[in-house]
Amino acid sequence: MKHQLEFEKPIFELQRKLDELKKHPEKHSMGINLDEEVQRMEVKIEETRRQIYLNLTPWQRVMLARHPKRPYTLDYLRTVFTDFSELHGDRLYSDDRAMVAGFAKLAGRPVMVIGTQKGRDTKENILRNFGSAHPEGYRKALRLMKLADRFGLPIITLIDTAGAYPGIGAEERHIAEAIAVNLREMTLFEVPIIAAVIGEGGSGGALGIGVADRVLIMENAYYSVISPEGCAAILWKDRAAAPKAAEALRITAKDLLELGLVDEIVPEPLGGAHNDLAATAATLQQYLLKNLAQLDALSNSERLRQRYGKFRHFGPFNETAPLGGSTLQTQPG
Repeated sequence: MKHQLEFEKPIFELQRKLDELKKHPEKHSMGINLDEEVQRMEVKIEETRRQIYLNLTPWQRVMLARHPKRPYTLDYLRTVFTDFSELHGDRLYSDDRAMVAGFAKLAGRPVMVIGTQKGRDTKENILRNFGSAHPEGYRKALRLMKLADRFGLPIITLIDTAGAYPGIGAEERHIAEAIAVNLREMTLFEVPIIAAVIGEGGSGGALGIGVADRVLIMENAYYSVISPEGCAAILWKDRAAAPKAAEALRITAKDLLELGLVDEIVPEPLGGAHNDLAATAATLQQYLLKNLAQLDALSNSERLRQRYGKFRHFGPFNETAPLGGSTLQTQPG
């Protein structure tokens, strides 16, 4: 049975009734025109779908971003890109299977693709560490980004992680330092960099491969400094307040675009990317090619200047201070 989210129940219930009507028409033939009834129910299902999916709350979009059938990095590597050749290891400790990376082609153009990868079942989730990378994952990503920069290949990152792995082993191997080095080094690469948040964009785990000239986000993805559950546990002492936290955090694609934290929203089919992988992949490819063409038109120095300015601009705020009733205007940097 297709995975069903709580807010999707009205759609599934209508679809169940329609399937029952088609399967056993003899039970429902008394006094009704079956063809008209089927048509009426199909229209109602479509109207219900549109009503639900065009008015999703922030928490409902988080649920879609975590949908177990949602396309992951490897799905896009098979559909958006061609000739993917995976590379392994950070040359310091080990290979992190939560971070997938390698050479590929985008519409025939060689690129370096790096992305976080979750699992579809328990066995694969253990292999992929639920998409939460260790320090060696970020060091592998950095090693391959340096390789791409050396050979003049654009870098494309696909972000889908609840966050970097917070375990003792990761701390012992300096996860914070690994992410911090990536942030610094990604500001300096001369090749074009495009990051796309395809599902969850959690905290420094996402930002560790997210410093880019263009940051795209899928329509039902989210990007946040903390998960809604984590925020709810801190502010309301109750993880059940996650829906309230999701709204307060302003983590949806629309909010992030308004705040200037992402550059463009990649549309998804009605109901989410998992409903039509081919259409979603074609759209993502189109947006990647468009942004790459724009970045190609810039000189290396101008691209670096814009990238640095983009991230330095994050976080301006106004602070009211008791200075004779005046307002202190505060800007970062």
